[in-house]
Amino acid sequence: MALGKDISIDLGTASVVIYVKGKGIVLNEPSVVALDKNTGKLLKVGAEAQAMLGRTPGNIIAIRPLREGVISDYEVTEKMLKEFIHKVAGFQFFKPRIIICVPSGITEVEERAVIDAGIQAGARRVYLIEEPVAAAIGAGIDIARPDGNLIIDIGGGTTDIAVISLSGVVESASIKVAGDQFNEAVVKYMRRTHNLLIGERTAEDMKMKIGCVFPLEEEEERIDVKGRSLLTGLPQEVSVTSTEMMSAFEEPVERIMETVHQVLERTPPELVADISTNGIVMTGGGSLVRGFDKLLTARTGIPTSVADEAILCVAKGTGKSLESVADMQDGTMNLSRRKQIN
Repeated sequence: MALGKDISIDLGTASVVIYVKGKGIVLNEPSVVALDKNTGKLLKVGAEAQAMLGRTPGNIIAIRPLREGVISDYEVTEKMLKEFIHKVAGFQFFKPRIIICVPSGITEVEERAVIDAGIQAGARRVYLIEEPVAAAIGAGIDIARPDGNLIIDIGGGTTDIAVISLSGVVESASIKVAGDQFNEAVVKYMRRTHNLLIGERTAEDMKMKIGCVFPLEEEEERIDVKGRSLLTGLPQEVSVTSTEMMSAFEEPVERIMETVHQVLERTPPELVADISTNGIVMTGGGSLVRGFDKLLTARTGIPTSVADEAILCVAKGTGKSLESVADMQDGTMNLSRRKQIN
């Protein structure tokens, strides 16, 4: 690997994706860290640490250092980044320049924490790019044109909704309702409806296998779910249908729909006309919940599509922006300034 290769990082609540200039995506691992509680020593990161979630003995803790799109544990995030950067870059005489992706609703303090974590993890310089801009680039949209595009990026911790034109964000909203909240909604539903206690990983599995937010055209699907009965305290298995999942997801889905509506209301009419022609593009893991595009089309009347490789759009877009890293700083400053005005 060449010295000082530029790196881009999609620092997500659920996973960290690293893109190296000239190589493409070289790492895609869960943003989970396992630590020794007594010494604070880092034991495992990524997939190996995720396997430990909810299953660790007393002296080991498996934690997710990012919550709702921002750093919740600075020291652990720094250790995790250092580990991942070392994994993909090895020893480098010259430190790399790094672009890190952040939610559009991030505060200046949270922004500073991301930059500091990047510098401490071994970067020479850290640039920031907003998630919806990266998602649009990754989805193959030419953001430089004077044309309105609406991007909805549903990640693990945040949903970012933005209208993009002339390489900038015209209107945006970032809400802390995304994949994690969908999982929590499933856990609550199972507790409320079936008196069954399930873990986060089971909820994630249910979401991926039978999750839907719009009535399925084909026959509804079923899955058997194991958990602990709240009545007897013993293991129990219940059968859950995709229609039930639709009820479980109702609250987070409504929040996302409301926010999309608010962003469209604040958007200049010319750009709304462009959006109704160009359609809405969805990215991020949350957009893969079945029927999301159909629900948006039904609610807004605007044709909606899910981007190819939706989960990797943000990482790819951040990677593509490495090509223009020299112009990046100006772009980031403009975006930050616009954020302060809002």
